[in-house]
Amino acid sequence: MSDPIEALPNLDSYKKLEQKNILEFQEKGHTLVKDILSKEEMEAYRPVIVNAADRYNTEKRELKDRDTYGKAFLQIMNLWQCDEDVKKFVLAKRMAKIAADLMGVENVRLYHDQALFKEPGGGPTPWHQDQYYWPIDTNNTITMWMPLVDIDVDMGMLTFASGSYKEGSVFNFEISDESDTAFDNYVKDHKFPISRANTMKAGDATWHRGFTMHHANGNNSATMREVMTVIYIADGARIAPYKNEWQKNDHQKWLMGVPIGELIDSELNPKLL
Repeated sequence: MSDPIEALPNLDSYKKLEQKNILEFQEKGHTLVKDILSKEEMEAYRPVIVNAADRYNTEKRELKDRDTYGKAFLQIMNLWQCDEDVKKFVLAKRMAKIAADLMGVENVRLYHDQALFKEPGGGPTPWHQDQYYWPIDTNNTITMWMPLVDIDVDMGMLTFASGSYKEGSVFNFEISDESDTAFDNYVKDHKFPISRANTMKAGDATWHRGFTMHHANGNNSATMREVMTVIYIADGARIAPYKNEWQKNDHQKWLMGVPIGELIDSELNPKLL
């Protein structure tokens, strides 16, 4: 654990959302919110997150030796538990309030964070739905996907099937080559509009619902695509019965085994507003 950096800027001030973001999120299940962190704030937090991700990264294999999922990105979870400085970012009220406002709820709880670093030459992230993994009884879930560096389409921009969240859970597939083929065909058959940003600045963020279908292309640049994600759930959500083994694992790992049917309120899932 690193020593806390006293000079880190406070991220608890609120950012007023434009109505177009709320309407877009309601209609499409995703939206891009710009300038959530200033250049100065990102310059302070980026090294904190990158250093923590480097310390806790357990993937030592070369790209060529990994499967499709392993080639997609380096994935380091719940850094907020390991590093007091990252904790200031993950639990920040500014981002939690955006999550609550987009979902139209009064308060949110943390599900978990993930650093997703797509290496130069890293492969595509297959089509999938995040909430396949989550034993949660509400569709009021949202993921913030914030690049720590300026990115463009060559670096693996997140790409959405707009409106697809309205279908709910579609396939019983974990993220894989199988899920990529099945979802790709489903998206084409249902003619969902495909949407992605051309560029994003460090400190911008996309937000998407747990059942919004999405994927990302490979990183064809020479630069690491550094992204920090935070997953939020509406306060008042409860533990749902398992639909697959992954949800059973998530129940223990991120929800501390709170009994099925009970409120999600463990120490790992703090209320953020």
